[in-house]
Amino acid sequence: MSDRSKKIFLTICIVVPFLIYCVYYYSHMIKNAPYKFTEFQSIVFQYGPGDSLVNKFNSKTGDYEYVNSHDSIVKMHLHLNKDELLYLHRKAADLGFWDFPSVEMGDTTIKHNGMRPPRYLIEFNYQRKSKKVLYDASFDGDPRLKDANEQMIKEITKVLADAEGRQNN
Repeated sequence: MSDRSKKIFLTICIVVPFLIYCVYYYSHMIKNAPYKFTEFQSIVFQYGPGDSLVNKFNSKTGDYEYVNSHDSIVKMHLHLNKDELLYLHRKAADLGFWDFPSVEMGDTTIKHNGMRPPRYLIEFNYQRKSKKVLYDASFDGDPRLKDANEQMIKEITKVLADAEGRQNN
């Protein structure tokens, strides 16, 4: 055999099966991804001081209830459009929300300015699976995880505020 035919033979025997395996493996992984936006159903976001999660939003029902600066409860129907939901889904994927622990609690006995630290419940619901994270602001674990949680909370509150502003105008 000549050198050229040996190289062709090696390419066919090694590279081609490897490429076929890669296509098979990754197409199977993408097809079975647990959190796909096509299966997205709703997002639930609740927060409040300590155990009382008095501020609530559910995208499935559109119910939004929060305590304003005058300590009165405001109830409204707030609809998030598909682009906003897609943005939150992608932001959760970027921040690694699917890999967050389910409970991230710190020392809940510590009080700041006489109040307990805020607690947040974030839940993404899909057809086959859901991810729920309970995060306490006093969480003293990995700083990167804490930053990712705070970024996710900031993004959700920003989207809710934008939707509320759009609805009021």
